[in-house]
Amino acid sequence: MSLFSTLNTGKTALNASQIAIATTSQNISNADNDSYTRQRVSFAASSPLYTQGVSIGSGVSVTSIVRIHDEFVYSKLREASSNLSYDTFSTKTLQETAKYFPDLSDSGLAQDLTNYFTEWSNLASNTTEGSQKIALIQKSVTLTTNIQSTRDSLRSLQDSMNTQLKTAVDELNSIGSQIADLNKQIGIVEATKGASANDLRDQRDKLELTLSKLVNISVFKGNITSDTTVDANMTDTGKEYYLNISGASFVDGPTFHPIVIDNSSNESSYYSISSQMQDGRLYGLTEQLSGGKIGAILDLRGRVIDKSVNGGYPQDGILQGYIDDLDSFAQTFITETNNIYAQSAQKRMDSPSLSLKGNESLKNVYNNMNDGSMDVIVYDTNGKEVARKTLNINGMTTMSDDTFSQSILTQFNSDTDDNHDNNALNDVSDYFKAEFMDNGSFSISPTSLNNGYTVAIKDNGSNFPGIIGVSQFLTGSDASNINVKTEYKENPSALQGYGAPIAGNHSVANSMLQLQYTSLNFYHKDGSISQGTIQGQYSAFTAKIATDASAAKSQYDTNEALNATITSEFQSISGVNKEEELIDLMQYQKSFAAAAKIITTIDQMLDTLLGIKS
Repeated sequence: MSLFSTLNTGKTALNASQIAIATTSQNISNADNDSYTRQRVSFAASSPLYTQGVSIGSGVSVTSIVRIHDEFVYSKLREASSNLSYDTFSTKTLQETAKYFPDLSDSGLAQDLTNYFTEWSNLASNTTEGSQKIALIQKSVTLTTNIQSTRDSLRSLQDSMNTQLKTAVDELNSIGSQIADLNKQIGIVEATKGASANDLRDQRDKLELTLSKLVNISVFKGNITSDTTVDANMTDTGKEYYLNISGASFVDGPTFHPIVIDNSSNESSYYSISSQMQDGRLYGLTEQLSGGKIGAILDLRGRVIDKSVNGGYPQDGILQGYIDDLDSFAQTFITETNNIYAQSAQKRMDSPSLSLKGNESLKNVYNNMNDGSMDVIVYDTNGKEVARKTLNINGMTTMSDDTFSQSILTQFNSDTDDNHDNNALNDVSDYFKAEFMDNGSFSISPTSLNNGYTVAIKDNGSNFPGIIGVSQFLTGSDASNINVKTEYKENPSALQGYGAPIAGNHSVANSMLQLQYTSLNFYHKDGSISQGTIQGQYSAFTAKIATDASAAKSQYDTNEALNATITSEFQSISGVNKEEELIDLMQYQKSFAAAAKIITTIDQMLDTLLGIKS
């Protein structure tokens, strides 16, 4: 073996030390970069030289620069990040929602309800006092306005979820495109034997982690290997790459399949999400996506959208559930209030225009119409009851069509002996007649025989007067349009607190006051019925919102701790330890100095040898 061979041995050591120092420097410079994976130089002895039966080493070679990465731990980190992102967004949104329902004694809808019933109590003490009527109308307007405002706030929040969904999907597609481009670059770099695109793989991992914060993803990277001579962890080294979202291919190596978001399929302002297949067909993902910010948005906003069922709004979702519950509360509040107010004798009764046909079953149109009955009562000018007729409601009852059943008009207008006195001229139909107009309104108006008589309706469980609105105090059908009848807002003195039109009768005002203590039925969109008082139902509603927010915060705290643990585990494997790297740097510096010493020594030996020859 010549001195020149030995000189080459020193050169390989010098080069290896230089590469190791450069790699260690790269690690140290990225110590605060959470997305960087530390790297390690893998050395191997160069092929030895055999001479005179002896094996003589020829130096060292760098076989690879290895990422210290564990794909199994990293997959757990992706999952934990997705869960934490979901909980972060859900908690923030639900805590914001809870602020719409303050649990304070002097604010919020709960206080508005208390003030409302207090004014009915004041009116019950003197039903003719004008100032008390004005105060009642003012408190009623405040209550109904705040119910509408609260619902509008919930709807606005739900609408913002829809807007944020589009933004999140746009970001999702942008990241998917970047990952596909990185896969192409990795393939080009690693096409050269022995080359490793470590920094590109780091960039891809960073994008995967960002993607997981948007939605749950599934990643297959082909060749996952473990080389205990370098690092015992399971790292990805393969060129294959498949990223799926809810079973739909999103990134296939260098090919990107975009997620499509639009509202053309459901003809609603609310978006649906699909995956576009290679042949252009769309595969629906709205109901399948989970985890991350997008999963949280869909769970909050709602996933099932059908314009024909709910006006283009979601049929499910946490926020939609709150809106439905508030609507259910308002619906019963309106119906029961108007049931009672219909007991106040009027010269005539008129409903607003109804989305109802004369031949439609009332129970099929209105979810809170019950089998039951109602009494139509006629009073004379002295407030004495002169006639009473009972009308029955069942599953076949319509307004004006008698094809299958006895309609409301037929029952009301039929010539019956209501007083059982064989007098054909003093019954309900002699004083009043019922009509169902072409515009869908229902009216009870005086006949030619009526001589200043008044009419009232006492409901016996059917909810007919309250639903149809034959004599309204509150207008509307749910929380979106609840209001005080315009007539009473413009002229509070028109408000009546009596039943029979006689002095000292406070029956309607007293019944309104007692309504707050009565157990009522609340009809929900899913067909279920809950029972409770008005204030009890509202308290249960607000308690549910507060409980949901608290549960979301608790889940967030749990997943935050879990994410911190997994992040710490991941960083202990892939993160840069400055102290460890500095020790390595000093070691490689000494190796570099030793290699330089070898070259210097050989140089001196060559000078000596050349001096002898000269």
